[in-house]
Order: sequence, then structure tokens, then C-alpha cells
Amino acid sequence: MSRVTIIGGHGKVALLAAPLLVADGHDVTSVVRNPEHVSDVEQTGATAAVLDVENASTEQIADLVRGSDVVVWSAGAGGGNPQRTYAVDRDAAIRSMDAAAQAGVGRYVMVSYFGAGPDHGTPEDSSFYAYADAKSAADEHLQGTDLAWTILRPSGLTTEGATGHIETGDDVSAGHVSRDNVAHVIRSVVEHPDAAARRVIAFNDGTRPIDEVVATG
Repeated sequence: MSRVTIIGGHGKVALLAAPLLVADGHDVTSVVRNPEHVSDVEQTGATAAVLDVENASTEQIADLVRGSDVVVWSAGAGGGNPQRTYAVDRDAAIRSMDAAAQAGVGRYVMVSYFGAGPDHGTPEDSSFYAYADAKSAADEHLQGTDLAWTILRPSGLTTEGATGHIETGDDVSAGHVSRDNVAHVIRSVVEHPDAAARRVIAFNDGTRPIDEVVATG
């Protein structure tokens, strides 16, 4: 059993991942900003915690995650406001990484996006630029930490049900993947700590079993 803290607990992926982790016997805490979302989180079997990570200090986040084995970042500003996108997807995410290290949490799982990185290629006049730039900066910071990190880069998200199968690799281009499959990848990463550590996994829906991809590369 691991103690898992999901930041962004009311997001669509997090609400799918939490019951999977609970079913596996993990102790799951899902963090939400809005107290009105507590009941939705509790219905997944997770324990709800309320904290506005956009405005929380590193010390406040450290107090929240202390005692956890794994932090899963699945939060996001939701686009539309570049200033808030940087505040959440870059700055708050980075504070949460520093907080995890400060609190002695060994593992950190980042839900990023397919194409993130220094060469994301999004033009500065694009409405997507702030998100691409913020997520890429957060990923880069995480890779420079001593945490046993895993960066997940799912492609375009759909509402289809989980197939339990994905595709990944250097020859794979961005396509689509269900949020449900992303939740199953999070579950598998938590279940395979050694195999998943210090890996970037960019993926679409595909034909390989998720556990095979995570456990064997």
C-alpha cells in the first residue's frame, strides 16, 4: 500500500484515477480548491483535502503532502487566462515539487501533455502557448530534482472508456487517448515504482497492455 496524494483531485482524470488507486488498496488523498467538490471526491473512496495550490506556499503544500509516498499532479488552470495558466501549471506545480522534496516524499508523477518540452514548437501568438510553455517549464524543473519522478504525456484526451492498451515510443506521433486510459496509466505507475522512475512516457490509445508498457518500457 502507498499513500498517494493527488493534486487537482476534482479534475476528470483524477476522478477516474482515485477509485482505481483505492481499489488497489492505496490510501488516497485528493486535493481540491473548492470545498463544494469535497463530496465528489469522497464518492471515489478518496479522502478530500481542501487547499488552493495556486496561492499556497511551498511550506503549506509540504504540510499537506508530508507522509505521502507519491504525489500525483493532475491540476491545471484550464486555459483561457495566460497569467493564471503560468500561476498554476508552472509556478504552483514547481512549488509542489519543491514541497514534496522538502516533506520527504520520494515519488512524483506529473500529468503533462504530448509534445511538452523545450522544443514544443508552439508559436508565441498561439492561444496554446502559455500552457505549452508553462507545462514544459514544470517538466524541466521536475527532471532536475532528486525525486523519483515520472512524467506522463498523454495526447489529445477523449471521453471514451478505458481499453487498458496504449502505444508509446520515439516513432509515435500525437493522436488521441481516453482520460480513462490515462487514469489506468497513473494506476500502473504507482504500482511499478522502480520501472516507472525517471521516465517520460508519451502515449496514445494503442494495442500494448498498459502494465507491459510501464513495467518493461
